Amino acid sequence: MLRPTTSRASFRALVATTCCAVLGAGLLAGAGTASAGQDKGTTTKAAAGSKVVGYFTEWGVYDRNYHVKNIETSGSANKLTHINYSFGNVQGGKCAMGDAYAATDKAYTADQSVDGVADTWDQPLRGNFNQLRKLKKKHPNLKVLWSFGGWTWSGGFTEAAKNPAAFAQSCYDLVENSKWADVFDGIDIDWEYPNACGLTCDTSGRDAYKKLMSAVRSKFGSGNLVTAAIPADASAGGKLDAADYAGAAQYVDWYNPMTYDYFGAWDAKGPTAPHSPLTSYTGIPKDGYNSDATIKKLKGLGIPSNKLLLGIGFYGRGWTGVTQKAPGGTATGPAAGKYEQGIDDYKVLKTKCPANGTVGGTAYAHCGNNWWSYDTPATIATKMNYKNQQGLGGTFFWELSGDTSNGELIKAIN
Repeated sequence: MLRPTTSRASFRALVATTCCAVLGAGLLAGAGTASAGQDKGTTTKAAAGSKVVGYFTEWGVYDRNYHVKNIETSGSANKLTHINYSFGNVQGGKCAMGDAYAATDKAYTADQSVDGVADTWDQPLRGNFNQLRKLKKKHPNLKVLWSFGGWTWSGGFTEAAKNPAAFAQSCYDLVENSKWADVFDGIDIDWEYPNACGLTCDTSGRDAYKKLMSAVRSKFGSGNLVTAAIPADASAGGKLDAADYAGAAQYVDWYNPMTYDYFGAWDAKGPTAPHSPLTSYTGIPKDGYNSDATIKKLKGLGIPSNKLLLGIGFYGRGWTGVTQKAPGGTATGPAAGKYEQGIDDYKVLKTKCPANGTVGGTAYAHCGNNWWSYDTPATIATKMNYKNQQGLGGTFFWELSGDTSNGELIKAIN
């Protein structure tokens, strides 16, 4: 799970960043076209493989100093089809605001604003929501979904599962609030994890997820997007077996299987392993912990290829005290990161510890006594070939601020 930078949004929301966990690889077959689902206000169908969904973190406006305007200036807005705004909270079994100041109150000066117009003290909506509204005016085809839950705020889903209709109603009322209804085109559910353990453990039962997603779709209807981040653990008896993801697939426009964070320095002494392997490789620490295994398992459950997006991490995970260049070495603990131990952005790592090896369709780097793994433009290109060969619905990534100021990684996705 991505553990975000500490900030005014608070570490809890930041840790929520790890919402997405696990990347895919392998070369199966069968590309095609499929309906993208009905976006609000349009019935246009997109070809399979065309979606590019990027997470924007609410707390990124603090320590990371990453704002909606950066999506525009980096060129990313021209590459994106959808933005997942993360995260809304889940409290008392209902959808709730995350950081209201960042979302609706923070005032932007002219030079910080997407359109060069400063906020005024008396305007009804400021903050990220108003900046997203301005971004959408510049890019009329861009859609925005509000993501709820994540690593830190998924504990509330257990209570939500007791009354799915009440949960869905609360989410609809919040997302469709008259002050910002035009900002959002749907909802994204990031429950980590149904009937399994994340930061907290859920014991709602295998059918709870299907019932909750059914209620959300019923309330939001066909005119809004409904998507979900789901686990990527394809091991026997793993998280993908804990809930009825196949049964719930009928209620979502697409799934975002978190095909990254398979491995990391939470195993402080290693063995070192790339956090987002596309395919298995000799010596991989766990079976089923690679993107291809995840995609194969989900397809095997009967979930259509066009309802599956391939996940990419715009960050790396690393260890220190490592003498072995190749994967599988021992470590003494997590490598130092700018915001947190064991994790750093691609934009930092490309210079701090340049990639000097590849394994399982992704890159790794050994510099000094540190060992990092992360995707590069070259390995993303390999993953896009896989995505196309599999006929997947597109790509999603965590998260926008990890890319360079000129959007190296999102360009590789395109």
